[in-house]
Amino acid sequence: MTPLTSLQDVCIAGLATLDAPHRVLSADIGEQLAPTLVRLGLDSHTLETLTGIVARRFWDDGVQPSSVAARAGVLAMRDAHIDKSQVGLLINTSVCKDYIEPSVASLVHGLLGLSPDCQNFDVGNACLGFLDAMRIAGLMIEQRRVDYALIVNGEGSRYITEQTVQRLLAAGTNFETFRRNFAALTLGSGAVAMVLAHAGLVPRGPRLLGSVQQTASQHSRLCLGQPDEMTADPQQLLVAGLQLAGRTFSKYFTATGSSVHDIDHLVIHQISAKHTDQFIKRLQARNESVYRLYPEFGNLGPASVPTVLSKLVEEGKIARGNRVVLAGIGSGLNCAVMGVEW
Repeated sequence: MTPLTSLQDVCIAGLATLDAPHRVLSADIGEQLAPTLVRLGLDSHTLETLTGIVARRFWDDGVQPSSVAARAGVLAMRDAHIDKSQVGLLINTSVCKDYIEPSVASLVHGLLGLSPDCQNFDVGNACLGFLDAMRIAGLMIEQRRVDYALIVNGEGSRYITEQTVQRLLAAGTNFETFRRNFAALTLGSGAVAMVLAHAGLVPRGPRLLGSVQQTASQHSRLCLGQPDEMTADPQQLLVAGLQLAGRTFSKYFTATGSSVHDIDHLVIHQISAKHTDQFIKRLQARNESVYRLYPEFGNLGPASVPTVLSKLVEEGKIARGNRVVLAGIGSGLNCAVMGVEW
């Protein structure tokens, strides 16, 4: 059995991002952490030096994931030139949630005033949620269960960052505690949405080519997240993640008869400079094929891949006929690779 989920009649009809308004420098977070950093023999630029993240964005205090996801959804529908009545499926992929229940999708559905016939649900798979939703929605579109699907995501990092800073300022914080909490300081905020449609409705739209998924769940506890805390073993996570990515790409290239040299744009989930550089090295990809989002936006979780894609489109960097590969590694560990022909 081939590992490829084939998608031959699904197009990207609309895509939009919404940037959070407050730019927060890594240096400013470093200044807040100065008492602990000095005690550990580190300086205030440690965060930026180790990650390459210059800044990230925060929403206004109290902004909920559903509200920004809905706003991004409006922009994506506008980009697709469709009316809300045409959306037959809504999937939310946010790690951040307004409540444990109801689903964020139901809240977004209500905010957008979508049809009572429009199915809606959340898909949660850490940083892979958006790619998983594209595959699920694509399969439903292929089966002609729906004509248009709207995928949304809204992430906010203000609360977890503030809580992590307070935790690390505690008198008993040692280097190991700092190391395990470090990943939470890389997180950013943003919102993104995408409209997928049957190719017959958008004949010149970017065409999904299929996807491959692999898992390495023996590493499922290397990164553990809560609304106010995320702990991780950064080095083990990097090693295990890259091994999984290598295996997933190998299966993708075999299944599609392609190679890394065929990729015009490699759109990957980005955590830091080291992670991105090691990803490129592992695949032996061209450095210029990767648009670097993390320096200004940090780690956007499942919003990262579609946000990079949206930025590439906004800046006119993707040409018709380009081969684009979307890829991410999520806590679990899970990896997905999806091809798009522009």
